[in-house]
Amino acid sequence: MEVLIIASASKELLINEQIRVNEMMVIGPNGEQMGQKNLNDALTLARYAGLDLVLMNDNGNMAVAKIMDYNKYRYERQKKLKEAQKKQRETNKELKEYRLSVTIDIHDFETRVRNAKEYLVKGHKIKAFIRFKGRQMARPELGKEVLLRFYEALNDVSTIEAEPKMDGRQMFMLLAPKSK
Repeated sequence: MEVLIIASASKELLINEQIRVNEMMVIGPNGEQMGQKNLNDALTLARYAGLDLVLMNDNGNMAVAKIMDYNKYRYERQKKLKEAQKKQRETNKELKEYRLSVTIDIHDFETRVRNAKEYLVKGHKIKAFIRFKGRQMARPELGKEVLLRFYEALNDVSTIEAEPKMDGRQMFMLLAPKSK
């Protein structure tokens, strides 16, 4: 009976009857080198050990196969990948933006402060900005006061990473969570 493989996942390794290499270097289950074997001998050794023959590397001058429990190997590889993704998520915290106004109402301001505090506690950074409209451009110090008042309301959980500064028609400031 011949096994026909139409498509397999690109990251999956060939095991047992999927291997099409005649000669290979075989590594035992404990990492010992068993020497150069042909495919049938290597499969016999793997079956005798109750394990799988896994083709680790087939490019180069000699293919390398290892006798191991393939399901356990895949499980541990997936576990490591999930752990690496989790660490990457922790390092790439989000930047949340909060748009304020020179004429912001007290309740709107308090709501934004409350939401920003939740995100800072989670470890995210905050970008607070004010977009000036029309004649507000003549009084940028009013916008700076609002941004500094926003920081004062959050100074127990945050530090200023970038002071308020103008960028075209808007003024922004970056807040980072306080390190524990």
